[in-house]
Amino acid sequence: MKRRELPDRQPDAQTLESDTPPGRMRTTAIIVAVALFMQNLDSTVVTTALPAMARSFHIDPLYMSVSVTSYLIALSVFVPASGWVADRFGARQVFRIAIIIFTIGSVFCGIAPNLLVLVAARVLQGLGGAMMLPVGRLLLLRSVSRAQMVSAMTWLTMPALLGPVLGPPLGGFIVSIASWRWVFDINVPIGIAGAIAVSLFIPDVREEGRGGQLDTLGLLFSGLAMAMLMAGMETVGRGLVPVFWTLLAFAGGAGACLAYWRHARRVENPILDFALFKVETFRISVTAGSLFRIAVGALPFLLPLMLQLGFGKSPFQSGMITFATAAGAIAMKVAASPLLDRFGFRAVLIWNGALAAATMAMTATFAPGWPALLMCAVLFVAGFFRSLQFTAFNTIAYGDIARPRMSAATTLYSTIQQLSLTMGIVAGAASLEIATWVSGRASPALVDYRVAFLVVSLIAVLSAPLSARLSRSAGDALTHHQ
Repeated sequence: MKRRELPDRQPDAQTLESDTPPGRMRTTAIIVAVALFMQNLDSTVVTTALPAMARSFHIDPLYMSVSVTSYLIALSVFVPASGWVADRFGARQVFRIAIIIFTIGSVFCGIAPNLLVLVAARVLQGLGGAMMLPVGRLLLLRSVSRAQMVSAMTWLTMPALLGPVLGPPLGGFIVSIASWRWVFDINVPIGIAGAIAVSLFIPDVREEGRGGQLDTLGLLFSGLAMAMLMAGMETVGRGLVPVFWTLLAFAGGAGACLAYWRHARRVENPILDFALFKVETFRISVTAGSLFRIAVGALPFLLPLMLQLGFGKSPFQSGMITFATAAGAIAMKVAASPLLDRFGFRAVLIWNGALAAATMAMTATFAPGWPALLMCAVLFVAGFFRSLQFTAFNTIAYGDIARPRMSAATTLYSTIQQLSLTMGIVAGAASLEIATWVSGRASPALVDYRVAFLVVSLIAVLSAPLSARLSRSAGDALTHHQ
């Protein structure tokens, strides 16, 4: 049985690397961030347009959820292969092709005459999206020194936070003034500009990565595991399929996970490299960060529901209030580096994580009589803390990863990230449904939303003690912290 050993600590990167010119670093970061923003926005803007799509196709709106599920499953299935593909064909080339595939998929979505064609086009979009996130992150990490990682990662944090916030109101606005097909058409000019920008402004940085043949059997097991787990999470409690099929999906996913784990122990270069968990900073970033992402993933589901169904706000009013979270995330960009320089990664992840969880809990106190400005103020602060937490997690995860292992690290990290965000929606929905069931009501009341917010806040705060297991000097090579 072949096993690879990774050192627990890598050599001091600052003695081995030189900084990329700031202008090139910012250009690369902005191009990658815009492409990821397009992907994140598309993932959420579509849900608002589903009723209009159903009317256009003359079908029950309930069946339209397959257009969302097919994209998420395709995304999850293909993400594990992204690192090997980037090593084999070059990160810049793969990232550019991923943007083109995603854009072509958007074109076919916009002209789809029926649900079957739409689902096929969404799968094509998922293939492109699966390569964009991890390969875009890899491309950025290979283009900067470790000392520049914090600054670069702040750009990648914002798309993940802005997309879920801007998507629903933008989708509602587009459907109100034009055809639902424009929801997909807006991706086309962004995709074309992105592909050209990658060719013109991003250098083709190549580094030694994983060699050898593609771990085909591992890709089969990991893809099957992700597809079945995602299918189970997308259908649980929604009445889309019988409960038996949901349970069967979870059981099949668990079985595929076990089969992959046994397979990965026997091959030299598995498609998902669990040996990376021997690196302390990567392990803690993944475990603690997953808990935090589960909590944050529930908020774009819970908050609009409470504002619209619980408070009687219109979709536009709800969108304008939740936009404050995005404003807080943008404000964080200038503060991330100074805070990490001053306090270090460990202290920021502990105390900022606790503050982020507290702001999530504060949303449980929202009431219909609250002024919109006050709710916006709370959400602005919450967006700041969440964005800082994500920046810290996303940066320190790669702080001690050797350059040749970077593609494997981005692949594993992105796969777990995708799974945890989906688990967040399930956690939010389950908390709300259980609170409603316990109270004996047919539909959620305000108190049920409050219970759900408190539950996800407790999940978020669990990341703080896990972050406390970091050494006090963790990530110091990435900042000026002493």
